[in-house]
Amino acid sequence: MEPVDDLQDIPAIALAWHREGRGAVLAHVVETWGSAPRPVGAMLAVSGRGEIAGSVSGGCVEGAVVAEAEAALADGQARIMEFGVSDEAAFAAGLACGGRIRVLVEPVGAALSEALLAELTAARAARRPIAYLVDTARWQRRLEGPEAHPERFRADRSGFGEDGATFISIHNPPLRLYVVGAVHIAQALIPMAQLAGHDVTLIDPRATFATPERFPGTDIREDYADDVLADEPPLDARSALVTFSHDPKIDDPGLIAALRSPAYYIGALGSRRTHARRVERLTVAGFSADEIARIHAPIGLDIGARSPAEIAISTLAELTRALRRGA
Repeated sequence: MEPVDDLQDIPAIALAWHREGRGAVLAHVVETWGSAPRPVGAMLAVSGRGEIAGSVSGGCVEGAVVAEAEAALADGQARIMEFGVSDEAAFAAGLACGGRIRVLVEPVGAALSEALLAELTAARAARRPIAYLVDTARWQRRLEGPEAHPERFRADRSGFGEDGATFISIHNPPLRLYVVGAVHIAQALIPMAQLAGHDVTLIDPRATFATPERFPGTDIREDYADDVLADEPPLDARSALVTFSHDPKIDDPGLIAALRSPAYYIGALGSRRTHARRVERLTVAGFSADEIARIHAPIGLDIGARSPAEIAISTLAELTRALRRGA
């Protein structure tokens, strides 16, 4: 069975398999050197039936992890495996040239308790940031909040702590993207953003535009943004909002809601002249120049984009830069 992508909730899958009596192992990439294909913190769930979800290498290292998972289920012991290859053998082993990775393998219900995994899964479902810690010297485990590791949560960075033995797995809430305006650019941006790990909601009161046929598999809200967002969890530092409709009646309510939140990115389509008029409206609405300056307009990185797809690419690139660099 091929590994699925990171859009699935790997800890929840492992917990479900365990509770169904299939047996389950949760594996983490805990350390990498060189050009490893998956980052530290990447996860793989393995059932006692050989089913897998997630990925630790994107290649045949998964096969070795599955075999080790079977052994871990048999003896109930956690272990750390190391995979390293020469440049010549790299491609065959699923690792980039010269890459090495270490993978932590933990059987659920034995090494990793069902109660702790359930608590981790519940925090993720509630969009509550949480860190899962494993002391690999004493094989002790616990959960901690963002206050214990503020820099790691800010950078979304898992890894070993200063003691060199405690692995810290950072679980930030999934990224959320609200797209206001069911236009051609949105048709291109939404699948790209979903592939990049965003939970996407499309907002547009115009039923003719916001249809499942034009946006298959998308969460569509046929309403104005302020009404939609009033019924949603508050926009947080893992949330972004972009407006594409060119109609102030549709775009402005979303921008106002985003400006009142700690959303990490706010973007608005339109020329500099259009944005100047937007600034005037938002100033009248009571926002300061510094607050309005949070809006990226014209939207997207300047790559000379012209087509809807190119504008979508530039928008997603700017979203990513804002998230990674706090721009």
